[in-house]
Amino acid sequence: MGLRSTVGISCAERGFGGTVLHRALPALVFFVSVFLLSLPRAAEAQDYRFNSVRVEGNQRIEAASIVSYAGIARGKSVSAGELNDAYQRVLASGLFETVDLTPRGGTLVISVTEYPTLNVINFEGNRRIKDEDLAKIIKSTSRQVFNPAQAERDANAIATAYSQQGRVAATVTPRIIRRVDNRVDLVFEVSEGTTIEVERVSFVGNRIYSDRRLRRVLQTKQASILRTFVRSDTLIEDRIEFDKRVLRDFYLSRGYVDFRVNSANVEFTRERDAFYLVMDVQEGQQFRFGKVSTVSEYAGVDVTAYGDAVKIRSGVVYSPSLVENEIARLERLAVKQGVDFLRVEPRITRNDRDLTLDVEFALTRGPRIFVERIDIEGNTTTLDRVVRQQFKISEGDPFNQREIRASAERIRALGFFEKAEVNAREGSSPEQVIVDVNVEEKGTGSLSLGGSYSVSDGVGLAIGLTENNFLGRGQKLGVTFSTTEDAEAYVFNFSEPFLLGRDLKFDLGVGYSESNSNYTSFDTGVAYFSPALTFQLAENSTLNVRYSWNGSEMKTRDTSIEGPVVATEIAQGAMTSSGLGFTYTYDSRLTGLDPTAGFLFSLGSDYAGLGGDNEYLRTNIKAIAQKKILNEEVTLRATFEAGALNWMGNNDSRTVDRLSLSSDIMRGFESYGIGPRDMSPDSSGAAYDDALGGNLYAVARFEAEFPLGLPEEVGLRGGVFLDVGNLWDLSNVNTAAASSTCGTGGTSSCIVGADGAWRSVIGLSFLWNTGLGPLRFNFSKALKKESYDKEQAFDLTLQATF
Repeated sequence: MGLRSTVGISCAERGFGGTVLHRALPALVFFVSVFLLSLPRAAEAQDYRFNSVRVEGNQRIEAASIVSYAGIARGKSVSAGELNDAYQRVLASGLFETVDLTPRGGTLVISVTEYPTLNVINFEGNRRIKDEDLAKIIKSTSRQVFNPAQAERDANAIATAYSQQGRVAATVTPRIIRRVDNRVDLVFEVSEGTTIEVERVSFVGNRIYSDRRLRRVLQTKQASILRTFVRSDTLIEDRIEFDKRVLRDFYLSRGYVDFRVNSANVEFTRERDAFYLVMDVQEGQQFRFGKVSTVSEYAGVDVTAYGDAVKIRSGVVYSPSLVENEIARLERLAVKQGVDFLRVEPRITRNDRDLTLDVEFALTRGPRIFVERIDIEGNTTTLDRVVRQQFKISEGDPFNQREIRASAERIRALGFFEKAEVNAREGSSPEQVIVDVNVEEKGTGSLSLGGSYSVSDGVGLAIGLTENNFLGRGQKLGVTFSTTEDAEAYVFNFSEPFLLGRDLKFDLGVGYSESNSNYTSFDTGVAYFSPALTFQLAENSTLNVRYSWNGSEMKTRDTSIEGPVVATEIAQGAMTSSGLGFTYTYDSRLTGLDPTAGFLFSLGSDYAGLGGDNEYLRTNIKAIAQKKILNEEVTLRATFEAGALNWMGNNDSRTVDRLSLSSDIMRGFESYGIGPRDMSPDSSGAAYDDALGGNLYAVARFEAEFPLGLPEEVGLRGGVFLDVGNLWDLSNVNTAAASSTCGTGGTSSCIVGADGAWRSVIGLSFLWNTGLGPLRFNFSKALKKESYDKEQAFDLTLQATF
């Protein structure tokens, strides 16, 4: 209620001549103006003085509280404007539907009608979003005062949640149902509408990369035949803004420093049942690194060591991430050398004539600021030390803003938090900084049910229980049971990423498996126990050291199908191995200079002989090179893999100890499909045909993956491959049993393939990323093989979690 003062004036002059009116007009205007100017002062001079304040209509709110909202002092002169301000303050409290301030002599009467109390909150008409999820979106709560403005804001929040699922036509109407005792039920009536999808995503202005390649960058996808499973084909405004950023990052990382998105237009289709998304882009020219140099402006710092540490060379395609990597590398080098507060400032000079960017890394002295402390809030489950371990700096260390940003990324990468914010603020002095970490916990445990299928193993089922943040310690704990038609396994895994508070990962694996594969004439039972440590050696390399204990047994399935060599191996019974091993890995795919190429190299070796029954040295090597060509549409990949088993024990090796080639290593053949075999004849003269494995193998795989011209959202790509491999050598194998029967059936030797023979296979692949999981279809044809090999012309692999 506002107090108003309104004055109306009406003046009409009639019957005077023009001269009289002309002479009297100035005086008339003067007196009228003086009268009008005096009116506001008369209104402003209207004051009130109240000896008491009485509140009426309140039921829950104390009268004293209402009087305090009004702020009217007893016995003090109050103007009309101040009385109106008191009215606004009481109304702004949000507790009352109506407010009326009425002066009655020396008493001010404040009459209010309270908002009712919220009894229950219900949702009607919602099917796509559950009640409990909607309850997390709104801010209205039961047993609180009902606020119509807040109810409208809640309705808008619910509608926004539906629009993020592509249901832009969804409407939400808040309604109240009156109850006794001034209570109401709040009901949000939801009309979900239909999902409006993105029918087509297209680009204008792109010359270097095709629409198909750019669509793979975006998070927004086109509608496809998998629209039931794909939710990324709905139109979400925030997602489009994100797509603009990732599209710019894509081009910048490939040297197009002038790239920009001119516009992103969304239009309805003619039927108004879908959207067209058109992104107008400007690519610009590709720039490369020109002259790369390092200068020092920090007294006492030798620039030579820092210049040698820079890996970027002239001619490499420019990328901001490469510059950031070099800055981080040089600043880490300064920390190792004990140089405090060294900062690296990149100074970039543009050369438009030759399309290069000269980069000068200037070593400067940063401000003398220290980390006073690191405050962590919001971690109700996760221990403080788990978050602190992601910081390379601690209290008292020199402050480095770049390291703080990197620490924030590592905290988010943990996957323990719904959100994580890391900010720095001034501490107790300008030379001190306090780092605030605010996190919001999320569930880290999962129960998974999965299915798989492959030609070799058949249909499989896997049940897993995983906790990625066990007891809030950042440890990972997992238990898995899996079974297929031919095998079953029970596995327990534990992982501690920061053993003893250091950047040292500890892994423990314990498991037992049984197999009755159709590709062998025996069954197996294997138990293992293997703790391991993994640590970083350099920026791109890691070393894994481990102890392993293995107990294995070959079991009789049917004596009538066991060859003489396998029979002697089964007779050895259960055998154990105990030893140490390591694996060195170098991976340039994440930090390499070329985002379209990568290289992976690994070398591993295991020595068994620290107790147990067996003594051997097993070594394997693997190298993978990958390159994307034709505007990154086609991926070329070459893999070389080899292994060797040097048996040193007094006993003989067994088939389960020796090396074998599965279809993952050598396509086109069954597991145990190539290599030495025992072809000893049985009592009927037919060969047993037992695969024996080998001590040496080498495989080279060459493959290309390419689009099939189908919409990218279908997820179907094609591939061709060529595999060349060999498996041979049967040293330390008891072949006496086979040799004693040689010559039966006219054969000169019962063991074939011991000397090895190279096989080659060509094939065609279809790779399909479906909503149920990745599918891979391999069709192959052996170009060169041996007569005793087991060819597999078709292979299908499916893995899904549901």
